[in-house]
Amino acid sequence: MTDSTPPAAPDPKAPTLLRSGMVVSIMTMLSRVLGMVRDVVVAAYFGSQSEADAFFIAFKIPNFLRRLFAEGAFAQAFVPVLSEYRAKRTLAEVKQLVDRVTGTLGLTLVAITAVGVAGAPVLITLFAPGFHGETEKLALATDMLRITFPYLLLISLTALCGSILNSYGRFAVPAFTPVLLNLSMIGATVLMTPYFDQPIMALAWGVFIAGVLQLLFQLPFLAQIKLLPVPRPDRKHEGVKRIMTLMLPALFGVSVSQINLLLDTVLASFLETGSISWLYYADRLSELPLGAFGIAIGTVILPALSRQHAGEDPKAFAATLDWAVRMVMLVGVPAALALLLLAEPLIATLFHYGAMTERDVVQAAAALQAYSVGVMIFMLIKVLAPGYFARQDIKTPVKIAIICMVVNMVLNLIFIWPLAHVGLALATSIAAMLNAGLLWWGLKKMGVYQAQPGWPLFALRLVAACAAMSAVVIWMVPETEQWFAWGWQNKVWEMTLLVVAGIGMFVATLLGTGMRMRHLRHG
Repeated sequence: MTDSTPPAAPDPKAPTLLRSGMVVSIMTMLSRVLGMVRDVVVAAYFGSQSEADAFFIAFKIPNFLRRLFAEGAFAQAFVPVLSEYRAKRTLAEVKQLVDRVTGTLGLTLVAITAVGVAGAPVLITLFAPGFHGETEKLALATDMLRITFPYLLLISLTALCGSILNSYGRFAVPAFTPVLLNLSMIGATVLMTPYFDQPIMALAWGVFIAGVLQLLFQLPFLAQIKLLPVPRPDRKHEGVKRIMTLMLPALFGVSVSQINLLLDTVLASFLETGSISWLYYADRLSELPLGAFGIAIGTVILPALSRQHAGEDPKAFAATLDWAVRMVMLVGVPAALALLLLAEPLIATLFHYGAMTERDVVQAAAALQAYSVGVMIFMLIKVLAPGYFARQDIKTPVKIAIICMVVNMVLNLIFIWPLAHVGLALATSIAAMLNAGLLWWGLKKMGVYQAQPGWPLFALRLVAACAAMSAVVIWMVPETEQWFAWGWQNKVWEMTLLVVAGIGMFVATLLGTGMRMRHLRHG
């Protein structure tokens, strides 16, 4: 099969974007694999018991705020302004912006952290109201939150450093940094638990230690590009004011998926013990392709889109955006199918050890299947949203976010009765579909997103490859009871065979239908 349409005009940035995306993807995959190891260790030590539920809430609160502020609103507001400064101003002016932003952000975060630590019981009750009647569970979650909440301050400053490095093409260092969190939590679980009356407290300290290590790790690399921040609070600085103006509405616009996950947690706290943990393990697996590739592509295109917008190059902008959409579909569609087809074997292989029961596996796998429906959609959101933020358009995503939050909450209340925790996961996926659809429609309507030549053939190749992969997986996968009976060696071996066979068939079909590396380099 050969191309019947001429290839899209190459975006001069596209080969660089592909290489940068692969670097970030590899580093992020390393982090995600270690994250899976971390979750395997945590599941083996604590399973889905009430202590695990308490920790996941204490970890989720600063993690949610981190995604909301640091990776969400702040990054999407800061990178376009920083890219514009880099394109149009001197290094001294860029350094001044970095210093003022660091000081202003740092001072704000110190205040938020102080309030969070002091108000930990209120936050736990707010985020997990179902804990209210369980005194010991509430007290344990509160104690752990007082240790984990400063992670918000540390990781937000780390995200600031990472945004600067990304804007200067240093993608590998920020992408590697999350590895330190996983290593810290694994080390804390294995080495520190014997020293606590409540062993799970070691995990909370592991989170705090990770925040310190992650921030310190990036500072030398900022010094290399002469942008090591010297905090100087200044809300009146022109760049700081622009970032704050963009950041406030972006709190809603870019973080709708995180808010939806928070709503899931609040409702899950009213369900049977284990529901929060089942959703957590399922969410972690569903985020593997999102983090390994979706976020990677979104990370590398934002500075490029910002430069193209600042340089008034709409053709390059549209080509870069279209390239990103194709890349996430190429990975997201087969990943979603694999998670749907292999939910129980994956959960059993990774987590069915120690305190994790067969029922826990079945319940977590059901949630994973519901999340898998939205895997590719979550990835699309990560590359469509930068199309707005690179243009410093915040209002449109905010309107979309509000609509999707309302829809998600309504669906939660509808689905939770017949489907319990699975209904919460399904509602999140459906709301994400609406979010991505409205983002795409808005970009298309404004003429910002323009489909490049070659889409029909690309779609045909993708469908054929996914069909072939699914057929092989369905044919090869053993019954669920077999996964429960096997030891970890057999599970890992069988899962490895399935993954290799599935990926091999997918790639072979793409190659057999004529796809080549040059097709991935077009904008």
